[in-house]
Amino acid sequence: MIYDVIIIGAGPAGLAAGIYGKRAGFNILILDTSSISGGQILNTYEIDNYPGFPGASGQEVADAMRQHCDKLGVEFARGRVTSIIDNGSTKDLVTKKNTYTAKSIIIATGASNKKLGCPGEEELSGMGVSYCATCDGAFFKEKQVAVVGGGDVALEDAIYLSRFCTKVYLIHRRDEFRGAKVLQDQVKSTDNIEIIYDTVVNSINGTQSVESITVQNTKTDSSSELKVDGIFIAVGTVPNTQILSGLVQMDDKGYVIADETCKTSCPGVFVAGDVRTKPLRQVLTATADGANAIASIQKYFSE
Repeated sequence: MIYDVIIIGAGPAGLAAGIYGKRAGFNILILDTSSISGGQILNTYEIDNYPGFPGASGQEVADAMRQHCDKLGVEFARGRVTSIIDNGSTKDLVTKKNTYTAKSIIIATGASNKKLGCPGEEELSGMGVSYCATCDGAFFKEKQVAVVGGGDVALEDAIYLSRFCTKVYLIHRRDEFRGAKVLQDQVKSTDNIEIIYDTVVNSINGTQSVESITVQNTKTDSSSELKVDGIFIAVGTVPNTQILSGLVQMDDKGYVIADETCKTSCPGVFVAGDVRTKPLRQVLTATADGANAIASIQKYFSE
């Protein structure tokens, strides 16, 4: 069987593309590594910047998008794409168990959490080191934790954790946050959040679980140890583009180069969501990419 469009990834970008693609009359398949659709937003406790869903959880938004896809009859399959073969007018997507063929594909693989790269991070991963506050925060009720980062996710994590942790250290390597002003104001007005500027984490310490972290001030070079039971790392993401090497043009950080049309350097290959070069990566821009990618595919087919 040859699909009109195969979408790799079932986050907001992929789900939106599925909805728009099905409405355009395309034979659509969405391939994802997880049986639960939603991508990164599943790790978000509260989404307050997606129009029409004030205060909704990431799970709620993801469920609504998946239900919309199901209502339209979008086909889903589970599998990790290991390679993409460009046959010109068609593309083969190879997984461990199957090979799928399509006239066009949309790369909506998103991004993964960036790591600190300090001693103890890998060793204590899952034992106090976490990249998802909403997934693991409940394990730290009435305990002291640290959050590392300065963007929206780090600020949101600190606010969320402050609701049931006795103390939250918010550690940022710069002297000001880059997250939204409304989140900064909320962080600064929360009594049990202590902000530590100009500081990096040098090591995460513990035997069976996290016991402390060693931090260093970037201006004075002085080091100190903070007793914490857990550390939540929110220092950005890296694009999931490992399978695209040699297929499409990417920038030096690994993001697929494409403008609002979502067209890549390879004819028949389009990109949507956090994996694309863009100034703003939010649910709203991801869903917009999904719609734009389908519009571009319609034009591609007509030409």
